[in-house]
Amino acid sequence: MNPQAKLIFIISLFLGTTITISSNHWVMAWTGLEINTLAILPLISKSHHPRAVEAATKYFLVQATASTLVLFSSMTNAWYTGQWDITQLTHSTSSLILTAAISMKLGLAPFHFWFPEVLQGSPLTTGLLLSTVMKFPPITLLFMTSQSLNPSLLTVLAILSVAMGGWMGLNQTQTRKIMAFSSIAHLGWMTIILVYYPKLTLLNFYLYAMMTAAVFLTLNSMKVLKLSTLMTAWTKAPSLSTILLLTLLSLAGLPPLTGFLPKWLIIQELTKQDMAPAAMIISLLSLLGLFFYLRLAYCATITLPPHTTNHMKQWHINKPISPSIAVLTTLSIMLLPISPMLATLV
Repeated sequence: MNPQAKLIFIISLFLGTTITISSNHWVMAWTGLEINTLAILPLISKSHHPRAVEAATKYFLVQATASTLVLFSSMTNAWYTGQWDITQLTHSTSSLILTAAISMKLGLAPFHFWFPEVLQGSPLTTGLLLSTVMKFPPITLLFMTSQSLNPSLLTVLAILSVAMGGWMGLNQTQTRKIMAFSSIAHLGWMTIILVYYPKLTLLNFYLYAMMTAAVFLTLNSMKVLKLSTLMTAWTKAPSLSTILLLTLLSLAGLPPLTGFLPKWLIIQELTKQDMAPAAMIISLLSLLGLFFYLRLAYCATITLPPHTTNHMKQWHINKPISPSIAVLTTLSIMLLPISPMLATLV
């Protein structure tokens, strides 16, 4: 892709995100979402591979449907209340339609089927944008309308998302699909606490985006798209494989690492809200995700696949680790000790 065109698309992407998160009027928020969609489509299909074109088409159709529902929801609310203000979503039907629309945009279960396919057809760098930057505007809209949403519906969507993200990620061999189901499961954790403690949802999203960026950038540096390649990556880049191991364990939410912090705070808040059964269910379902994170970590650092034919080992590459990977990995594994300070910020 032409570097100038790529720069224009990336600038448009951040412009659309900025418009949506800073707007107070539904039409301006919808405009930002549309700019986002139009800017990411060329980045998905830039390889001109049939799989990439298919991914771009699926993404466009789903996002267009969701944007139509957002506009319909806001118009219905304006018809009944005379308000175009995002925070004044008081009509119950509009709230229900908006929840479905944002769930579709985010890839929450049961509207999640498009996301793994789109991520599989995209390059790793575009997959990073789809998993982090593209989810920020819809999360912001949910944050601004959180007081009007139905808690029971969001709890059901959240538990379903964590369950589907865990179960469907178990038998995957493609790293991008595994990261897609990981994203669906993490979105479930963000959604379940949205009504009760919206700022905790944003904290969870920021930490998730940071850890996911570290994983995607590491996989991109190692040129790993599937587990069989990951199994032989240790001889080529042992330092990057170690970084990947730690970041994956953090994404899984193991206690010494950063990823445990949002899960701990969410379970604590759910218990305060007399939702101990929901907290227990979502905690148990997250063990499914832990399994495929551990499998990825195992493939990256411990095992080599059996080879019946002569196999040439990859040369060790003394390539320095990118500063962005180093910083993101450090944050992804070392924020838990300063969690009391972060808890006071939220």
